[in-house]
Amino acid sequence: MHLFSPPYSEGPLKLSYQRPIPECRTFSSPLVEKVIKDITSRMVDKDLARIFENAFPNTLDTTVRWHVDGTEKKKRSSKTKRAGGVWEGPQSFIVTGDINAEWLRDSTNQLAQYQKLANGDPKIKNLILGAINTQAEFVIQSPYCNAFQPPPPSNLPPTNNGQMDQVHPAYEPSVVFECKYELDSIANFLSLGNQFYEETRSKNFLTPRWYEALNTVLRVLDEQSQSTFNENGQYRRNEYTFQRHTNAGTETLSLMGVGNPLGNGTGLVRSAFRPSDDTSILGFFIPANAMMSVELKRTADTLSKVGGDKDLIQKLKRYSEQIREGIYNHAVVTHKVWGQVFAFEVDGYGSNILMDDANLPSLLALPLLGFVDQNDEIYKNTRKMILSKTGNPYYLTGSAFHGIGGPHSKLYFPCYLFPTSLLTVLVAVGLQNAWPMSVLVRARTANSDAEVMESINMVRDSCLLGLVHESVDVNRIAKYTRSWFAWANSVFAQTILDLAENKPHLIFGKGAKPYIISSDAHI
Repeated sequence: MHLFSPPYSEGPLKLSYQRPIPECRTFSSPLVEKVIKDITSRMVDKDLARIFENAFPNTLDTTVRWHVDGTEKKKRSSKTKRAGGVWEGPQSFIVTGDINAEWLRDSTNQLAQYQKLANGDPKIKNLILGAINTQAEFVIQSPYCNAFQPPPPSNLPPTNNGQMDQVHPAYEPSVVFECKYELDSIANFLSLGNQFYEETRSKNFLTPRWYEALNTVLRVLDEQSQSTFNENGQYRRNEYTFQRHTNAGTETLSLMGVGNPLGNGTGLVRSAFRPSDDTSILGFFIPANAMMSVELKRTADTLSKVGGDKDLIQKLKRYSEQIREGIYNHAVVTHKVWGQVFAFEVDGYGSNILMDDANLPSLLALPLLGFVDQNDEIYKNTRKMILSKTGNPYYLTGSAFHGIGGPHSKLYFPCYLFPTSLLTVLVAVGLQNAWPMSVLVRARTANSDAEVMESINMVRDSCLLGLVHESVDVNRIAKYTRSWFAWANSVFAQTILDLAENKPHLIFGKGAKPYIISSDAHI
């Protein structure tokens, strides 16, 4: 990404145009271009319009490193041929932005704003179908891993993450970029397919490989629902362990890679790491459990509509309800100030952690996940708590910005205070940098127009390059992490599209009609 690129926006911020020239974009869609024109031409705030113009297509413009539509002549290695069915059909490798690797969570969220366009543009539909197929291959091979290298058929070189990790089960480094087990990763795999079916009613993703990936997910849930000690009180080693040589406590699991003990019979599923890629302290991470409960139920509903196996459908529903009950039985706690709230993590022994992290899934995003209604009393109490400096240790406030951060404490940020001299500084980001992503989720879960626009405008003012950053210093927004972060740009685009449909007056002006992308929209 260039620092400052004309033409500049017509608003007071004079924000840069940050799209690559058409010849350098990694994917294109006329329907996406139409939506950009439709939305930006109606937006009153021209700086917000410029960010949407940059952010909405950012995933397509910059992160589709490999895509085949399934009609190409196959040139597969003998190893691939022996595996049978591997890398068949459309495939799509979607990187996170400035790191040449695909996170299951990130790629699902990066594609979310295009799901409604799938029926209107066959290329978009094929791209998303390819992403589902590619994720299925990753899940089958290494279900405990979070980030992946380019697929072998792409002929793209793998990237070394520079770490020396000891992980069980072992993984193949040429396939896996990083192997942190995060429950939300496999929940996002399910979500990608569920969104695709909801918008297109296409069954094309329900291949034998997808079903194998689904069964792999269920095996992981079985393994990670086990307690640390068996019914006789004897230690039972977890199926997954992770150790990293590091001086950052958030980068490795305690107790020789096992993690802190977890209780028996909770109905919850362990997550060794959070969606921030930081270790969980108490392994029952509630936002990921909530998401998994929802996506298991949605998967069951999808399979019911296509006439799927009844026993499998019932198993998915039972697992969904089991996790949901586990959350209400073990993760709803009474706070002396806020009343009944959802805990961030629990251990099944009665201990809990009350906080929230900026990454998704989060407690703040529970309504967006579909776990609770926005007006649910426990959620409303939780929301007040985690958006309070006295209720959430990672709610950060400063003279320029406020929002949720997280304990991601060892990151570099570029400093563009002096455009002629690019500086790089090491800071405790988790203590002074909040994430615009959390502020956008705050906007999408707010009931008042004032809170919505205060959140949107704060993010706007932090987008100095015309794109959304990973995090910004709450006292000096010119200090930030990652100039190019496709996930954050996607969340911004989704927020604007949500406002265009549900609160159009906030961005289009008083009396404006909604802008709705219907599932039958066409180029």
